[in-house]
Amino acid sequence: MGSTPASLKRNITLVGHHGCGKTHLIDAALFNKGLIDRNGIFVMDNEAVEKERKASFSNNVTGLVHNKVKINFVDTPGMPDFHAEIINGIYASENMLIVINAAAGIEIQTERFGVYAKDLNKGAIFFINALDKERASYESYIEELRDIVDRNPVLLQIPIGLEGNFKGVIDLVSKKAYIYDDNGKYKIEEIPAEFSEKVEEARAKMIEDIVETDEELMERYFEGEEISDEELTKTLKKAFSENTIAPIFLGSAAKNIGVDQLLDGIVKFSKDPSQGNTWKGKLLSGGDIEVKPTVEEPLTGYIFKNVVDPFVGRITYIKIISGTLKQGESFVVVEEDSLEKAGHIFMTEGIKDIEVEEVSSGDIIKLTKLKKTSCSDTVTHKDRQLILEVLEWPEAMISKSITPKSQKDIDKISTGLARLSESDPTFMWELSPETGETVIKGIGGSHLDIMIERIKNLFSLDVEVGKPKIAYRETIRKTIESEYKHKKQSGGHGQYGHVQIKVEPLPRGEGFEFVDKIVGGVVPKNYIPAVEKGVIDAMKQGVLASYPVVDVRVTLFYGSYHPVDSSDMSFQIAGRQAFKKGSKEASPVILEPIMNVEVFVPDDNTGDVMGDISSRRGRPLGMEPQGKGYTKVMAQVPLAEMLDYSAKINAMTSGRGYFTMKFDSYSETPSDVQAKIIAERERELEEKD
Repeated sequence: MGSTPASLKRNITLVGHHGCGKTHLIDAALFNKGLIDRNGIFVMDNEAVEKERKASFSNNVTGLVHNKVKINFVDTPGMPDFHAEIINGIYASENMLIVINAAAGIEIQTERFGVYAKDLNKGAIFFINALDKERASYESYIEELRDIVDRNPVLLQIPIGLEGNFKGVIDLVSKKAYIYDDNGKYKIEEIPAEFSEKVEEARAKMIEDIVETDEELMERYFEGEEISDEELTKTLKKAFSENTIAPIFLGSAAKNIGVDQLLDGIVKFSKDPSQGNTWKGKLLSGGDIEVKPTVEEPLTGYIFKNVVDPFVGRITYIKIISGTLKQGESFVVVEEDSLEKAGHIFMTEGIKDIEVEEVSSGDIIKLTKLKKTSCSDTVTHKDRQLILEVLEWPEAMISKSITPKSQKDIDKISTGLARLSESDPTFMWELSPETGETVIKGIGGSHLDIMIERIKNLFSLDVEVGKPKIAYRETIRKTIESEYKHKKQSGGHGQYGHVQIKVEPLPRGEGFEFVDKIVGGVVPKNYIPAVEKGVIDAMKQGVLASYPVVDVRVTLFYGSYHPVDSSDMSFQIAGRQAFKKGSKEASPVILEPIMNVEVFVPDDNTGDVMGDISSRRGRPLGMEPQGKGYTKVMAQVPLAEMLDYSAKINAMTSGRGYFTMKFDSYSETPSDVQAKIIAERERELEEKD
């Protein structure tokens, strides 16, 4: 059996603020097609932690067939902490379905992720959900939607009633009413008389929005000629493919109202895979390339989801961008330099996996038991290997320490964390050489909490979680000279090494410099590297709190040796002790990491945020209006003061604010802060002993 032509495929990624009803909407669509037995069971939330918290924390895939067209849905989380899941989900589709809660309005995450329709040239459809809820509205949101996707939002329906009276929608193209019963079944009826005037007004606005994208049609319309429904549909589809129009549909996922009409609209208007973007990449052999979404090109795919399953093994979801792939064929996961084989190829329909023999450009597939893959890797034919260009992933901003309660699980936790990092490019882990802790890093507190739940559930690990120790540094503030003579006699050959060094501070960020100014051979050349090695060893633990020392220059300018008793070890010891002695006299200080922070907040909360930043020893750098009632606050803040900031900004802004953070530099700590750091460090070291 050959692969399905592109004209019979649609890929749709759902985005929207947490709680807008994305997952429920997919439930309703699957229920209508008979693929699940009831609406509202949230089949896309298949992790234990998702079921427990009643929220999506990863992108999930399902599909259905509507009017002979296969529609793949990619459901994404609504929380900003799961940025990688959302963006990778968007990469998997040519179209975005932006879901809005009619009772809550256009919320911040809808704005944040809706702009990717514009930035990544995706087709954009709006679905205003929950029109049955109290305080539901829709007309006041329409103009705001224009700013989100930078294209004209076109209302294709009006509701029949609102809130408790919501019972259907009127299609402005066909001028038919869809009236729903309590079971989500509809009848097509004539427009109720009380809606006639509103329908004519809304239809006229819709026609104007559509015809203005086509000069010939616009001339005919303004000359009084009637435009047929077929012409309107054809012109709307063309404008959609050119990213100039975003159609708006209305409904309620919970009541199963308007979902069938939404599926009709997806089939009629959305882009098929052949209308998707070309993908930029770099050939391993050298040079740039643009991959076109056609079956004629060699195989190229993008791994947008990589699942850890302790029973099945690795489960990999791939968007096929170009070419074809048949069962049994080999391909390369380029970043991993891994030759893989497509043993069994699956496509998802409802809650079932359907095995297929061949797939092609535009398909979303599921493979199991591949040897080596990570999320955001590129898949290619072995004869044309390339790496696709994707957006730069945001820097991990929050970290926590994680320790298995049982020592026998040390290796197990490393394996588990490595597997989890393959599923999310914004999740990282490391064994800190400075603190000896295993530290996990992520976008925010919720991100790390979910990853910790996964490590517990997937790998049956009992772990302790705590705050990590900040990676402080030490340095000096003045120049001194230091001398140390290592002399030891214990029968036979003794030990002798004598050095005089100058220790001086370097500008911040300069690291370490060793200068050899020995003249006359007072320290033989073969012992000078040993002196440097001793100094470097001493720099691993500073004199204040045993943090690494940075930004110093050490000059070896004098010393002496013994022709029999001197050795590399003797001069290493002399160099180490001379540096420690000198550091104590050179006005040592603890350095802390300073972060560049950008906080996006509603205008009403700007004063609160500025005050909070100042209370965290932050230095405000300015503000920039972002439009639509938002301001960006820029500041530099010590990392130690930002560990709880995600929860704080949520509390201050009722979940509407968010922030980004990147490392800037190290800076001296104030004396009172330094005293606390030293005291805390002493307690830690005593506990280890």
